[in-house]
Amino acid sequence: MSEVNSPERVGGWTRLVTARPRLSLLAALVITALAVFAGSGVADRMGSGGWEAPDAESTYTTRVLEREFPASQPNLLLLVDSGGASVDDPAVAAEAARLTERLAGERGITGVGSYWQTTSPALRSEDGHEAIVAARIEGDEKTAGDTLDRIAPAYRGVHGPVEVSVGGPVAVRHEMQTIIQEDLLRAELIALPVTLVLLVMVFGSAIAALLPLGVGIVAILGTNAVLRGITELTDVSVFAQNLTTALGLGLAIDYALFIVRRFREELASGADTRAAIGTTLRTAGRTVLFSALTVAVSLAAMMVFPQYFLRSFAYAGIAVVLLAAAAALILLPAALMLLGPRVNSLDLRRLLRRRTDRKAPAGEPTEGSGRGWARFAVLVMRRAPVFAVVTTVGLILLGLPFLGVKFGTADDRQLPSTAESRVVQEHIRDAFPGSPGGGLEVLAEGAATPAQYSDFRARISSLPGVQRVDGPVTGDGSAYFNVLSEGEAVGQEAQQLVRELRAEPAPFDTSVTGAAAVLVDSKDAIADRLPWAVGIIVVVTLLLVFLLTGSVLIPVQAVVLNALSLTAMFGAVVWVFQDGHLSGLLSFTSTGDIETTLPVLMFCVAFGLSMDYGVFLISRIKEEYDRTGDHEHSVTFGLRHTGGLITAAAVILAVVMVAIGTSRVTNTKMLGLGIALAVLMDAMVVRSLLVPSVMKLMGRVTWWAPKPLRAFHQRFGLSEGEPAPPEGRDADKMSEQRVQERDKITAGA
Repeated sequence: MSEVNSPERVGGWTRLVTARPRLSLLAALVITALAVFAGSGVADRMGSGGWEAPDAESTYTTRVLEREFPASQPNLLLLVDSGGASVDDPAVAAEAARLTERLAGERGITGVGSYWQTTSPALRSEDGHEAIVAARIEGDEKTAGDTLDRIAPAYRGVHGPVEVSVGGPVAVRHEMQTIIQEDLLRAELIALPVTLVLLVMVFGSAIAALLPLGVGIVAILGTNAVLRGITELTDVSVFAQNLTTALGLGLAIDYALFIVRRFREELASGADTRAAIGTTLRTAGRTVLFSALTVAVSLAAMMVFPQYFLRSFAYAGIAVVLLAAAAALILLPAALMLLGPRVNSLDLRRLLRRRTDRKAPAGEPTEGSGRGWARFAVLVMRRAPVFAVVTTVGLILLGLPFLGVKFGTADDRQLPSTAESRVVQEHIRDAFPGSPGGGLEVLAEGAATPAQYSDFRARISSLPGVQRVDGPVTGDGSAYFNVLSEGEAVGQEAQQLVRELRAEPAPFDTSVTGAAAVLVDSKDAIADRLPWAVGIIVVVTLLLVFLLTGSVLIPVQAVVLNALSLTAMFGAVVWVFQDGHLSGLLSFTSTGDIETTLPVLMFCVAFGLSMDYGVFLISRIKEEYDRTGDHEHSVTFGLRHTGGLITAAAVILAVVMVAIGTSRVTNTKMLGLGIALAVLMDAMVVRSLLVPSVMKLMGRVTWWAPKPLRAFHQRFGLSEGEPAPPEGRDADKMSEQRVQERDKITAGA
C-alpha cells in the first residue's frame, strides 16, 4: 500500500470535513442564502468619504463650524445659469430669490445663502451670467444623500429664465457612490465569465473549473453580509466593495486552484479519494492557511490608521480572506469527496490535446507537464548573478517615478467629465473668483473684542500666499474668518499657509480647516501611523514564514522580494495617474497628485497578494527539500509544480482587477490597474526570475537557522514533508540522483 493510501495519513481534519459532505454543502447553501439576504442593500449604507482623520484639528474645526456657523460649510451648491442675461436682471433675480426661499424651507437644509442675498462677488461668475445658491444639508453621509435624492429633482432643470444644476460636496460624493455601484456590477459581469473561461483553460475540466468560482461567490456573498453588520457599528467606505469582489474572486480562485490541482495530482498518482484529500489538506491546505494569514495580516495593518476609508478595506479584506480560506478548506474538500475522479469530467480541451497526452488519465500530469518551467528554473539558476542583478535593477528603475509623488485629496475630477456634479464644480472652479467653499476657515473661540479680531485679521492678511480674508463672522463666544489662498486650493502654498495660520499667535484659541488643512492633517496622520503598519506587516510575515520553513533567511528574502515586486506599481501610479500619461486612453483626468491614502492601501493589498504567491512557491520548495535535502533540485521542483499554477492564478486575479479598473471613478481605476500590474510583475518576474536566482546564490545556507530557533520550529512550526536526510553518504547519493534528473530536464533545452 502506498504512503498516500495508508489510513494513518488521513488526519482528523480530513475525516471531519469529509464525514458528511452532502450535509456540509447543504449547510453552506443555506448559510449563503442567508448571507444574500443579510448583505442586501449594503452599498446603500456605505459612505463615499473617509479620507479625513477623525481626531485631527481640521475635523474638530469643521464640526464646530457646522454646528455654530452652518453657512460657512456649504455642501450643496445650486449653479444658476441666466442663459446669457445678467444675473442682476430683475426677472433672473426674482426667480433666484424664489428658489432660495424655497430651499431654505426644505427639511434638513440649513445655512442657505445666495449671491442675490449677500451680493458677494465670490458667488457671481466673472462674466456675470452665473451665480450660486449655497446651503448645508444636515446629517451624516447617508442622511445627506437621502435628502439630496429627495430635493434635487425639484431644483434641477429649467425654472423660468434660469437653468439650475446641482453640485457641491454632497452631490459629488453621492454621484461617486452611485457610479461605483454601477461600475462594480459591470465589473462582475465582465470578470465572472472571463474567469470561468480561464479556469477551463487551466483545468480542462468544466467541473474542476466551476469549483474555484463557487468558492469565490461564497466568499463575496459572505463578506457583504459581514460588511452589512459592520455598517451598524461604524462607517464603511463604498470603495471597500471593490476590494471584496476582487479579493473574493482572486484569492478564492488561488486557494481552490492550489487545492484542486494537488488533489488531481494525488488521484493521478494512484491514491483513493479520501487519501488524496488527506494529503491535499496536509500539504496544499496548510499552505492555503498560511497564505490566508499573511494576506489577512497585511490588510489588518490598515486598522492602525484613523481614516475610515483605510479601515474599511481592512474590514472587507480580513473578512473575505478568511471566508475564502474557510470555503476552500471546508466546502471544497466536501465537494471533492462527492466528486472523486469525476472532478476531471467534461474535459473541454479533449480536442486540443495531442494524441500522446490523450492516453494519460484525465487530470494526470503528462511526462512533459511543467517541464518548461523546470528548464526555465535551471537556466535562471545557471546564470543566477545576471538574472538577480538585471531583474533587481530593472524593478528599481521602474519604481523611480514614485520619488516625484505629490499627495493631494480626491475631488470632483475623480468622476467622469459628463457627471453633473463635476460639471458644476468645474464651472465654479474656472469661472468664479475665489472658488466658493474652497478656501480655509479659521475658527476663533473665546472672548475677544472687535479690535482683537481686526488685529488678527490684519496679521493673517499679511501672511505669504493670502489673497483675501473675509470676516470675522461672529457668533455666541466664537467667530470665523474665511481665508482665500493664492494658487491651487490644496497646493504646496496652501498647505504651507495652513501651518502658518496655525502658528500665528492670537488672544483666543484658533483652529484651521478647509481642503488644504484636511490634506495636511491626513498626511500627518498617515506618516505617524505608517511605521506601525509596516512594522506589523513585516514582523508577522517574518514569523509566519519562519513557522512554515524553519529558515531565518527565507522570511527576510520573502519580505525584500515582495517589496521589490511593488516598485513597478508605484512607479506606474505616478507616471500614469499623477503625470497624466495615457489619460486619454484610460479616460481619466489627471489632477497632478495622488490621493494620500491610495499608496498605503495599494501597498497593503499588493504586499499581501505577493506573499500569497510567495507562500505557494516556497511551501512546495520546502516540501521537496524536506524529502530530498537537495537544494537546487527543490527549487527546480517547486517552480515546475507551481510556476504554471501561480501564473494562471495571477492572470485570473489580474483579469478581475482590470475589470475593477474599468471603473469611471479614477481612484478605483488606479486601484484596479495598479494592483493588476503588481500581481503580474510578482508572478512573472519575481517568482520566475528573482526567487530561483537568489536561492541559487544563497545555496543551502537558505535553510539556515540558529540552534535555538531550529528547536523552536521543531516544536511549534509546521512542516509538509518528511525531515531532510542527514548530511553524509545517503544525502550525497540522493543529490546525485537529483543531478541526473536535472540533466534529463535540460537535455532537450
